[in-house]
Amino acid sequence: MDVFAIIWLVAAVLFLIIEALSVQLISIWLAGGALVAMVTALFHVDFWVQVLIFAVVSLILIVLTRPLAKRLLNRRVEATNADRSIGREATVTSEINNILGQGQVNLSGQIWSARSSDGEIIKEGETVTVEKIDGVKLIVKKLV
Repeated sequence: MDVFAIIWLVAAVLFLIIEALSVQLISIWLAGGALVAMVTALFHVDFWVQVLIFAVVSLILIVLTRPLAKRLLNRRVEATNADRSIGREATVTSEINNILGQGQVNLSGQIWSARSSDGEIIKEGETVTVEKIDGVKLIVKKLV
């Protein structure tokens, strides 16, 4: 067996071990690229071509399969009661200014960070409607 083929095989095994330890879909794609490079090494292709093939195959695997794999593996949705807040009214307790990245509202006695959905500055004391939740921030619109 070619020395470079052994090197690519060892690299593939190491990438698979890293993947098994991380379980984050980080290096599985590199293992695939290393296996294809190993096959090219068996045909005595120049090493620089092997490296190029490794890079191209790894990139193709990442681009084409990672989004699909992430979607299939991340089907678990954490249920919360926060979605019940959408459509409810809240009172601005600290001026909402998206440009400065500031603003808070009081929603049912709880203080939330808030941002304006249309970029409008909303003054303290105004009443707003919750349009959606983005992480730990409420996206709100001024009540007219």
